[in-house]
Amino acid sequence: MIKISILYPNKPGSRFDVDYYLNVKMPLAIKLLEPALKGVSVDIGLSGAMPDQAPPYAAICEFVCESTQAFYDAFLPHAATLQADIHNYTDIEPVIQIGQISEIKILA
Repeated sequence: MIKISILYPNKPGSRFDVDYYLNVKMPLAIKLLEPALKGVSVDIGLSGAMPDQAPPYAAICEFVCESTQAFYDAFLPHAATLQADIHNYTDIEPVIQIGQISEIKILA
């Protein structure tokens, strides 16, 4: 399994419309990428390590897929549509990382 993480660095003066992202962008992305998706999560930044610190990221979205190829097969036909919508909710350039999910067992 792999995870595609889309990180929106929180920069002073940047704009991120959480309502639009959660209610318009994510339903669209899920609809278009659904054939490849095994899971989706969105984290909206609340704070940094200390309560009085700004969060390092305005938001982080994560898509879980079986493979990188499965993600690309679903994403590439819709890339222009998904990328064209970015300006509707943010002026932040997203950082994208694709990673392999590794299971870590917790010893009791």
